[in-house]
Amino acid sequence: MSIPHVSSEPRSTAFDGRMPTAPGDWRPEARGIAPVPEEHRYGGAGRLFTVWFAPNLTMSGVFTGTVGIALGLDFATALAAVVLGTVLGAVPTAYLGTWGSRTGAGQLPLARLAFGRGVVVPGALQWLSSIAWDALIGLFGGDALARLCGWPFWLGALVMMGAQGLLGAFGYEAIHRLQKWMTAVLAVAFCALALRLADAGVTPASHGAAQGADRIGAFVLTTTIALSLSVSWAPYASDFSRYLPRTTSPSRMFWCTLAGITVSFTAVEALGLWGTSVFTDQTAQGVDTLLGGGVVGSLGLLAVALAALCSNAMNDYSGSLALQVVGVRLPRPLGAALAALLGFPLVLWMHAADTAARFQNVLLFVGYWIPGFVAVVLVDWLARHRARGGAPVDLVAEESRPQPVLPALIAFAGSFAATVPFMDTALYVGPVAEALHGADLGYYVAFVVALVLYVPVRLRGRAQA
Repeated sequence: MSIPHVSSEPRSTAFDGRMPTAPGDWRPEARGIAPVPEEHRYGGAGRLFTVWFAPNLTMSGVFTGTVGIALGLDFATALAAVVLGTVLGAVPTAYLGTWGSRTGAGQLPLARLAFGRGVVVPGALQWLSSIAWDALIGLFGGDALARLCGWPFWLGALVMMGAQGLLGAFGYEAIHRLQKWMTAVLAVAFCALALRLADAGVTPASHGAAQGADRIGAFVLTTTIALSLSVSWAPYASDFSRYLPRTTSPSRMFWCTLAGITVSFTAVEALGLWGTSVFTDQTAQGVDTLLGGGVVGSLGLLAVALAALCSNAMNDYSGSLALQVVGVRLPRPLGAALAALLGFPLVLWMHAADTAARFQNVLLFVGYWIPGFVAVVLVDWLARHRARGGAPVDLVAEESRPQPVLPALIAFAGSFAATVPFMDTALYVGPVAEALHGADLGYYVAFVVALVLYVPVRLRGRAQA
């Protein structure tokens, strides 16, 4: 299977196609991985706040927050872990997102600069991860829709996946506009949920069962779980900034993205920490019960479903780009629909039994590859800037040079292999994680190992890039 080149000129109509022309252009976007020409760019950095804020106000984030209390931490300690992990994961995502306006390209197409034709490996992982995230978030959205409409779970999940696939097919501008509206709607909905927790007399856990080394291990694991949420957006980052003009301020883009991700994830995970005693494995039921049913409960369930729709549409959009990167010449709208379709059976599997364990396992496993990916593309990007004296990266010029495959792949594979002893999931606990009382250091180890393996090779062997 051939890997498409990153170029300013389309090589196939599957990678090219119609582009939105201005904010509010709801017509379907057919543009695939071909970079967006400068004359077709529009918008401002401020829209990055809403596009990264709304999709995180989901019940999967709330449910993730409950994990800290379940591990035996008190509210204050668990909240500190959540904030730390969220910021650590949001920083690389925010920085990668600034590349979109500089190049007009999405994140996986840009990764070919570092990986060459080996981009098929992270591209395939990104496509599979987008399907997994469809399931992680669609689990709660489908449950909420089923309860709202009185349907069996499978039908609610099917309708949810179909709707998100359709929105993902409409593409970039439709997603941006919906996220702008839903930022206000979902913020109000989750504030109302917080007020209802207070009215119901739910109090945060002031004491945790974990003590000593177990407490430290629980803190590290909670931090890692929070990091896994925010850093999961890193391989998508520039997908949603590629239409911004080249003149857009990189610093404004960075801070708008960082604020959108950090504020939203911290808020919903703090809500989960606070309401752990109320929210169950099926948090849609917890919302309905907490709000007392009736009209208010129905609005709460609708908000949960809409939140899942917002988030998963972005998963499907980026998944469609990743599918093209690995060489599948499927039009981007069809690729988005395919990702949603394939996520449906995974939703049913997670819902079938032991939801909490299956959710945590999928959440951690879909992200272990990301730190190594981030390290490789960061080093490669900075090396190119250094070689050009700080000048912007020219995709056409850079692609005209041979792109070695092995250095990036070796660093990428080595970083993932290094995480295995540090993993802590219900399926496998590495010997180091076990010795550290459950502390999962896999993400941090992967990033450092990738740097150690890739920096010397990149600086020595490709300084001419």
